[in-house]
Amino acid sequence: QLQASGGGLVQAGGSLRLSCAASGRTFSRYAMGWFRQAPGKEREFTAVSWSGGSTYYANSVKGRFTVSRDNAKNTVYLQMNSLKPEDTAVYYCAAAAARGLTDWGKGYGMDYWGKGTQVTVSS
Repeated sequence: QLQASGGGLVQAGGSLRLSCAASGRTFSRYAMGWFRQAPGKEREFTAVSWSGGSTYYANSVKGRFTVSRDNAKNTVYLQMNSLKPEDTAVYYCAAAAARGLTDWGKGYGMDYWGKGTQVTVSS
């Protein structure tokens, strides 16, 4: 019910915008966000947009990435600027109705996960 898209290959310093389209229900009351998993590493929290509109970011992407949502389109976005090779990963979107920041930080208890989209940043 979550479909991520927008990944690709980009040079360092470039930008990409990921989209995650939700279907099957209205997600306006869900927090929606992003995780990523680099090769050989554990999945890590990236960004979240709470249902009220506030956002929170991992320190590694703060100031470079922006998460936003369009509830009318049931879609959450991740605008990624000033990309670095270390941003290379498979990016996953997720949605949760009643999980706090601690759970989002661990990726615990998400109600929905999308299939990942690959982002590769070349140096």
